[in-house]
Amino acid sequence: MAGKLDCRLARSFDVTHPKDHLLSWLRDAHAAEEQAITMLSNLSRRIENYPELKARIEQHITETRRQSERVRECLQRHGSDASTLKDTGTKLMGLGQALSGIFTGDEVMKGILASYTFEHMEIASYKMLAAAARRLGDPETARVCEEILQEELAMAKWLEDRLEQLTDKFLDLTAEGSATAKH
Repeated sequence: MAGKLDCRLARSFDVTHPKDHLLSWLRDAHAAEEQAITMLSNLSRRIENYPELKARIEQHITETRRQSERVRECLQRHGSDASTLKDTGTKLMGLGQALSGIFTGDEVMKGILASYTFEHMEIASYKMLAAAARRLGDPETARVCEEILQEELAMAKWLEDRLEQLTDKFLDLTAEGSATAKH
């Protein structure tokens, strides 16, 4: 009897169960969306000379807020919720990233680089989440993750398609001596 109890007790602390991983990864994705909202909102507020970039970032902030809510709904369907600790920690990281750009002469370029990199981390995360949800027989979570994935791919592609153009604009403004070239 003691052996059976020990096994059940060990199983209750088993974090290697596939569903536990899915829930943990969904909490990570939610925290990443919260971090992105903080990071992008701070960047958007400071952009002055890149109206197309500012508009696209603001559009993605709206998408990101919706993504955060959709991930939270996936967690709630499983009887779980987002991690307050992870959300708070990643929001602070997003704020730190935003504040670090203020002190550089190329804030907008650092913001573009951080955003492009962050999008690719999210792309990998949502591919992994969709695969895990399909394997666990959760087509709704897989569908949500695949839809969010398409938005992340679109944002990454938008940035990629404009990297040269934005770099040229930054360098032109810098050459003109514009004090606001950095943002």
